[in-house]
Amino acid sequence: MTVRDALKPVAQLVLAVLAAVAAVVSWWQVRTVVDVAPVAAGQPATTSIAYYPPMMLLTLVLATAAGIFAVLGVAGLYRLRSGGLTGRGG
Repeated sequence: MTVRDALKPVAQLVLAVLAAVAAVVSWWQVRTVVDVAPVAAGQPATTSIAYYPPMMLLTLVLATAAGIFAVLGVAGLYRLRSGGLTGRGG
């Protein structure tokens, strides 16, 4: 086992945390509050939430990447603790 083999799962977990934080920040930018005109005369104006689809897609991709990196990182740490694989091919 080399140092690179030991650092790879840690780097994957760091990437998972960064992707999760980026997904949260992206989600905050997805929605905006917009004013809606009254439906009938004499009725008050209301507000609604509008979503921006490209940012929703970015949030989904970042959350998926965070999950993948988290699984790979935890599996790699587990493999290191349990003694690893006997060969490189599995």
